[in-house]
Amino acid sequence: MRLVIVGLMMLFVISCHEAPRNVVTMQEDVAVLAADEMGGRQTGTPGELLAAKYIITRFEAIGLTPKGSQGQYTQTFSFKASENPHEQSEFTYIQENGSVTGTNVIGYIDNNAPNTVIIGAHYDHLGMGGDGSLHREGPAIHNGADDNASGVAILLRLAETLKNNSPLVTQNNYLFMAFSGEEMGLLGSNYFVKNPTINTKKVSYMINMDMVGRLNKEKIVAVHGVGTSPLFKQTLFANNDQGLTINEHDSGVGPSDHTSFYLADIPVLHFFTGQHTDYHKPGDDADKLNYEGMERISAYITNVVTDLDDAGQLVFKKTKNESEEVPMFKVALGVVPDYLFNGEGLRIDGISEDKPAQKAGLQRGDIVVKLGALDTPDMMSYMKALASFEVGATTTVTVNRGGEILERQVTF
Repeated sequence: MRLVIVGLMMLFVISCHEAPRNVVTMQEDVAVLAADEMGGRQTGTPGELLAAKYIITRFEAIGLTPKGSQGQYTQTFSFKASENPHEQSEFTYIQENGSVTGTNVIGYIDNNAPNTVIIGAHYDHLGMGGDGSLHREGPAIHNGADDNASGVAILLRLAETLKNNSPLVTQNNYLFMAFSGEEMGLLGSNYFVKNPTINTKKVSYMINMDMVGRLNKEKIVAVHGVGTSPLFKQTLFANNDQGLTINEHDSGVGPSDHTSFYLADIPVLHFFTGQHTDYHKPGDDADKLNYEGMERISAYITNVVTDLDDAGQLVFKKTKNESEEVPMFKVALGVVPDYLFNGEGLRIDGISEDKPAQKAGLQRGDIVVKLGALDTPDMMSYMKALASFEVGATTTVTVNRGGEILERQVTF
């Protein structure tokens, strides 16, 4: 079956050279990257290397210049994976027994401009499952169509668009990066920032796309990092001609690769269309993505990048690290929050099996408005309320279910 994917790769490359540009659709890119033959693209596996080769063929066809190590499209790094999921993996810088090698894929549009914009998306995923998986029925291929073949597909579309429209976007250079090792702790982006192949002091800003394939019917896109440069907010709202609802977040810190660049004092924007019941499960397949929504997001980001092309090097601004405010808690309700919900309360996007929420009869779509006597008008107040309970405690959860206020008893 691996020959099937290799054959598809060759067909796409030939078509890119012999036919007009944009003949490879985002749906076709996702179909290849999220195919079973890629084995879930776990960092350091043959499946991830096969995905890297596909991305390289696409970079070559688009006309990007190699900008990895030693004139190649690739930048490799070795690390030892931590056996403790709460500890960070460590770079070894040399091959050692038990080490894993990740591969970043990097291409460049050189406009001989003073500054560079970095556009990135991770392409690795969970392979057959493991510690990061929410699947409990044994090993299975985790294709990661939304997470994050969707981001790579938009990355490739942006590369093609900016390369073809170069007369309109010549005031910056553009570096495109498909990161490895994101699922193991932002390793590929972290390594690049510490071992850059360009002068990062001349980077204007960085755009990251992670899980951008499931735009919902309300067309809500979460954009993180809005507070990391004074120009971002104005630019984001001035260029929204795609009918999107922008859910803005100031912080430049989050669980994806933009964090590595923010910590290097580079302004960042991270685009995200929300979690879903297939997150980190084998069901995250190509046929479940909203490709029309991906077209909208790609066009929107193109507008933003084009508008900022003549803005020079953006001013960096530190933001409040929202994650530092998260309280410690000893119990869990067993729900997945809807991170795109911006109404009052915490809307439930998923229910974990055999957890307090399921046992209490809570449902997806319920909006938690109170835990015990504590109101929960937003996610932070919900977490602070949750932190007040001990294991074994029993309390009442108040939810809004379709306009009806219900109370359910839960035991942690």
